[in-house]
Amino acid sequence: MTKPRKVISVRSVVAITLIVVVVAVVIVGVILLDSPAQERLRRLDERRVDDLRSISAELDFYWTRKGTLPSSLEELSDEPGVFIELYDPETGQPYEYRVLGSNTYELCAQFSRDTAEERARNYKDYWSHDAGRQCFELEAQDVERPLER
Repeated sequence: MTKPRKVISVRSVVAITLIVVVVAVVIVGVILLDSPAQERLRRLDERRVDDLRSISAELDFYWTRKGTLPSSLEELSDEPGVFIELYDPETGQPYEYRVLGSNTYELCAQFSRDTAEERARNYKDYWSHDAGRQCFELEAQDVERPLER
């Protein structure tokens, strides 16, 4: 007596193919996308850069009004109408600020990630950074503040 052969149905082939495709898509997605923890670190670094940009813009306005740089970020934040974030969103440590010359200064922050991958994909931004402590040397510029309504 011969054993009957099992015939694989078309439905079974389609089902197996779909399962393989779904598993492959999930694997590729995990490889291409950052993990939630890495995404959190990326967003924290973006926030740090945004904070430093805001501080820099307010320093330009201060320079334009007074012709000098403030001695500290606290002095800058005490100015009327100035709303800047002085502290790192993750650690709570203050951003570093140091006057270098009559209109030059340095802003520093501690970053979680290196932006080398983003730099390769896009373009090199002035605010590109390595992981760890990074300082940016800037020059205060005369600017016009838009008229407030």
